Amino acid sequence: MKVFKTSLLAVAVAGIVSCSLENKVSSQEEDTAMSTKKQQVVELLKALETGATEPVSVINPDKYIQHNIQVADGLEGFAAFASILPKGETKVNTVRVFQDGDYVFAHNEYNVFGPKIGFDIFRFEDGKIVEHWDNLQETQPVNPSGHTMIDGATDLKDLDKTEANKTLVKNFVDDILVNGRMEKLIGYFDGDNYIQHNPYIGDGPSGLGKALEEWAKQGITMKYDKVHQVLGEGNFVLVVSEGELGDMHTAFYDLFRVENGKIAEHWDTLETIPSKDQWKNNNGKF
Repeated sequence: MKVFKTSLLAVAVAGIVSCSLENKVSSQEEDTAMSTKKQQVVELLKALETGATEPVSVINPDKYIQHNIQVADGLEGFAAFASILPKGETKVNTVRVFQDGDYVFAHNEYNVFGPKIGFDIFRFEDGKIVEHWDNLQETQPVNPSGHTMIDGATDLKDLDKTEANKTLVKNFVDDILVNGRMEKLIGYFDGDNYIQHNPYIGDGPSGLGKALEEWAKQGITMKYDKVHQVLGEGNFVLVVSEGELGDMHTAFYDLFRVENGKIAEHWDTLETIPSKDQWKNNNGKF
């Protein structure tokens, strides 16, 4: 365990290289750089499973801000977390990965102290990862419409519509989830055509309405209070929010797929935020 932690730090420090970029690069070079960042994130996450140390060199050892409040700050905190993962049992499968400028966000299936579904966001600066956020939820059975938390569409398209799709989704979250303007709900969908991956809700706006009605009968409330990040690439948009589920302070990560200007598919994870006295860093969840 200790040897692995030391190796991670040594490789990361040794892997720091200086690189200069021309002021003007071709679109082909830009695409390659984007693909490289995604690949670096996939390899870094996979290293939690394999124990590989080389992918860790993408982390800036002098500036790595950790927002998983169960993990200590900095590269040393990452190494310490990696060192306690059960060897041979830890699994990481990245199902979707996207990039929005300096941010790469991934949708992952984990076995980390039990099966979980999670989103990870990494921020790059000067070619190195300098910040990380995530949100994990224990894997649940299929939902009322037979969908899992991770299956569904993966094809990235409509890159020219990224900003329009981000605006659409941001407005949806603001209207419906933050402010409860349910009269606007139907306008965001193509009829009742909407694939839902939340484990407790069925397909379509009708499925969402039914679930909210049932929760209300049980005295369960879900309220989004603040949107922290809206990231997107093409037809996929991720929204990071905080609020309350029941009486618990909760982080909400919602991934939407947009098709023809309407919301067509949704995945999410919900994670309860513990009291500050239980945090292992002071950066906060968001």
